[in-house]
Amino acid sequence: MSIASEFKQFALKGNVMDLAVGVIIGAAFGKIVESLVGDIIMPLIGKVIGSVDFTNMFVALAAIPEGNVGTYAALKAAGVPMLAYGNFLTIVINFAILAFVIFMLVKQMNRLKKAEEAAVPAPTPEDVVLLREIRDALKK
Repeated sequence: MSIASEFKQFALKGNVMDLAVGVIIGAAFGKIVESLVGDIIMPLIGKVIGSVDFTNMFVALAAIPEGNVGTYAALKAAGVPMLAYGNFLTIVINFAILAFVIFMLVKQMNRLKKAEEAAVPAPTPEDVVLLREIRDALKK
């Protein structure tokens, strides 16, 4: 079997296609959550705390060049090393939301799977079927 035909067989399996769809949807969902956290949740948290801008919460580890505005984006562009704990906090909240949503999806899928399994009766064991046949034959 050639490499091309092996790859074609591998790529067309259902699991690979399901994985590809999952990765694409996951990436798009990740961007939605990232926007939710960065554009809605963190500004609200910053406003509640007292007009805190999480994007500019950092500690510069080197001298800030003269004439620089001193914002996170400007210092990062200038190559100043810094501990961006505000950005880290945003990413942690982003992760927590994604993890919670995935947990809820898995929980719902497990619930649906249990309901499906409960709806399908378990097959009768073969020895019970044989005993019933013997019982019915003896009744005749």
